[in-house]
Amino acid sequence: MAASDTERAQQQIDEIEALSSIYGDDWCVVDEDEKIYCIKISDCLDQPKWTLCLQVILPPGYPTAEPPIYQLNAPWLQGQDYTKLANSLEEIYVQNLGESILYLWVEKIREVLVEKAQSSDPEPDIKKTTEEVVEDDGDDFLLDYQPIQEDQIKMLNYMTPESQEDEELPPIHHGNPITDRRSTFQAHLAPVVTTRQVSR
Repeated sequence: MAASDTERAQQQIDEIEALSSIYGDDWCVVDEDEKIYCIKISDCLDQPKWTLCLQVILPPGYPTAEPPIYQLNAPWLQGQDYTKLANSLEEIYVQNLGESILYLWVEKIREVLVEKAQSSDPEPDIKKTTEEVVEDDGDDFLLDYQPIQEDQIKMLNYMTPESQEDEELPPIHHGNPITDRRSTFQAHLAPVVTTRQVSR
């Protein structure tokens, strides 16, 4: 017998409570009503080199009838790396049809990050990462986690000549995420008056 909407809703509540208690501050509720959540995942606890944010939306049919809608946010995650990781997550879903899979996804991502840290892959280039964030508008990850955003700002201040240091960063306003055909979009707006503010 198929699970009822009430049973599925209870399964989602139980899974979210478990994840929240396991991952603590790394687990974030973006929108409780829309069931949008994100989690910061890194290769280690002390001084992480590789970090990624997994954002998920739980549709009404999850976990028994529908997969979670997800987005992987990391400025360094592009092309073949993105495809390979996305395929791994979808494979986990297929192997565990009808079951709660977010914990398995998080641990798979962590495993990939640990492998990356232990391999000969160079650490992400902070300067390049910052430029990509500006160009790609993929800064959901940086904005969800204030400490990381502050690190980026410190790094930008370090690269900025002293004459520009007193220029204030504009406030950034975040729109509500919109999901269309398994893709999630979110607008970010900031009033700028100089080209330096744009690049910062």
